[in-house]
Amino acid sequence: MSWDPVYKLVQQIPRGRVLTYGALAKALRLPGGARTAGRAMAATPSGRGIPWHRVVGERGKILIRGPIAMLQKKLLESEGVEVIESRVQLKAHLWNRTKSKPARKKKRG
Repeated sequence: MSWDPVYKLVQQIPRGRVLTYGALAKALRLPGGARTAGRAMAATPSGRGIPWHRVVGERGKILIRGPIAMLQKKLLESEGVEVIESRVQLKAHLWNRTKSKPARKKKRG
């Protein structure tokens, strides 16, 4: 399975916003749901500009462990995301894809 659709969607998440693994899986209809999204994010290639740090667990929890969790927290905070006790304040920072999609032009026939 190619993770490219996952990475393309993650690249659309704006600075200062986050998306949950579950919402990512739902948007792409990934079989296996949030766990599959997590596997895709764990396999994120470096150097491709994929903002992996903008994907968090349910209720905004940073799920990565160890020093990478601290890196994720620092990256999010550098974008203005409020993180309290390893949890992003989703009410303020959750990305709503439907509101940020550009309007489509109607075809004239």
